[in-house]
Amino acid sequence: MLLASEFLNELERVQLRGRRRLTGTLGGEHRSPRYGSSIDFADARSYHPGDDYRRIDYNLLARLDQLVVRLYEADDDLTVRLVIDTTASMGIGDKLGQARRVAAALGFVTLIRRDNLSVHTFPVGRSALSPRFIGRHAVGSLFRHLESLRAEGRSDLVSPVMDLLARPGLRGHTILVSDLLAPDWDTALRRLPSRGDDLTVIHILADEDLRPELLGEFDLVDVETGQRVPVSLSAAVVSTHVARMEAWRADVAGRCRYVGANYVELGAQTDLRQAFRRSWRSAGVLR
Repeated sequence: MLLASEFLNELERVQLRGRRRLTGTLGGEHRSPRYGSSIDFADARSYHPGDDYRRIDYNLLARLDQLVVRLYEADDDLTVRLVIDTTASMGIGDKLGQARRVAAALGFVTLIRRDNLSVHTFPVGRSALSPRFIGRHAVGSLFRHLESLRAEGRSDLVSPVMDLLARPGLRGHTILVSDLLAPDWDTALRRLPSRGDDLTVIHILADEDLRPELLGEFDLVDVETGQRVPVSLSAAVVSTHVARMEAWRADVAGRCRYVGANYVELGAQTDLRQAFRRSWRSAGVLR
């Protein structure tokens, strides 16, 4: 199991938060800015030719001789797109394992609300398929798909973003799960909102990314390209690296705020259940 049953029970009581107008098929569980045909009264307005006569308020017509139609709340479904980084750098420090757990949690929340879920991985080209899942009965299939993911290939964020944007579909909620260790991360984040989706970025980093523990002379090998670079890691070099990583993380968070995305930084070894309780609601991901 990717997630403990106790955690799944907690997830039953939440749903994804959306800030933009939904464009679903009026079959889900998310309160919509549009008016629909539920039983929850929302407002009233004057009758216009062509309005459904069954919504005329006949009590008001009898009392005030005014033609008014009653408007009701609509419930929209939501299209959720999970975009998961499966490049080789995600294999360091169990980042991909954490990405699987994150995707499982958010995917579970999506499916039990009868929303539409598609899962996209990159590098683009590894698989032409982006499987779709709908309904609670698809939770097992989603979890098995996530467990099959492997970390391999080179980082290229812009290509999968452009591939995603080129696919047809309704506006919804796009969730990017990645370590963002790619030179084009900034360009990718600026382009992601182009569809008009709500956007959430789950930034997963390992301790090895943040602070190297070894000191001395080494040949560092890039896990994605195989390039070898001789380095001398002294305490001063490590300190500089830590400072640059902190500045970069601040830049990522700032870029996400600028494009209107929810942002969550998550350690590869962080207890996901505790993080969910502590910050995911305040970050605007869940409600």
